[in-house]
Amino acid sequence: MAQAPQIIVKDNTLINAAYRLDLTEQRLILMSTVRARENGTGITTDKPLTVRAEDYAEQFKVTRQAAYMALKEATTGLFERQFTYEQLSKKGNIEVVKSRWVSQVSYVENEGMVSIVFTPAVVNLITRLEKEFTRYDLEQVSGLTSTYSVRLYELLISWRRFGKTPEIALSEFRQQLGVADDEYMRMHHFKSKVLDMAIKQVNENTDIVAEYQQHKRGRSITGFSFNFTLKMLEKADKPRKPRPTKPAKSAEKGARFGIPEAAIKAARQRSESYEDAALRLQEEASRRKA
Repeated sequence: MAQAPQIIVKDNTLINAAYRLDLTEQRLILMSTVRARENGTGITTDKPLTVRAEDYAEQFKVTRQAAYMALKEATTGLFERQFTYEQLSKKGNIEVVKSRWVSQVSYVENEGMVSIVFTPAVVNLITRLEKEFTRYDLEQVSGLTSTYSVRLYELLISWRRFGKTPEIALSEFRQQLGVADDEYMRMHHFKSKVLDMAIKQVNENTDIVAEYQQHKRGRSITGFSFNFTLKMLEKADKPRKPRPTKPAKSAEKGARFGIPEAAIKAARQRSESYEDAALRLQEEASRRKA
């Protein structure tokens, strides 16, 4: 039997905001919004939302031990994360708003549970319904192992009605994907390490197939636009592959999620933390075994 869709709702202002989140932090925020809708509790600035390690493990097809460690690590960085967006002031001027994602975050030892409280700006952007917002099934991003891929999918799906995007200026696009100013400054690095990788993951793991066009001024690329189509979905009725139940073991100093430090260093992408790189390697290994 197909699972009921776990719907994520985001205001398009938040979709287009500039921010950087690790993969686990991004997944934690997405799962929190889904759980709030499923439980009927709503999202407020004073009521904690909880995500349990076993639910995280099932959703993203990782071992329970990897989920425990990922959620615990995420609580450290998430409290410091910020995002920036623009809105119109009462006088019609552009107001640049900077906000944190959460006002409180906690991890319960021995229970594998994270609780978070969103800030007023996030609550407002997630819950308001008077403007355009984007809905999508959490399952669509569960197979994505890069934060760039998740962000690209969200950006594209916000234009689902049209099946294409307008041209997005390069500097704006980099901010929306969460690429820092000093990362992938050369275009061939940006395309190979960020854009092409994200397109490949989106096409292989979600309900859309996308391609991009690059726009130039002279010989310099100044922006990108995208066309995409929805796949005919049949996978919703297919049984899930079983996830591994036994985590890899390693006593090596510096190992994360059972992966040796040397292996993490060799495979880590420039923008990834060690935890994100280890988590990605662990998930890829899990999928190969499944």
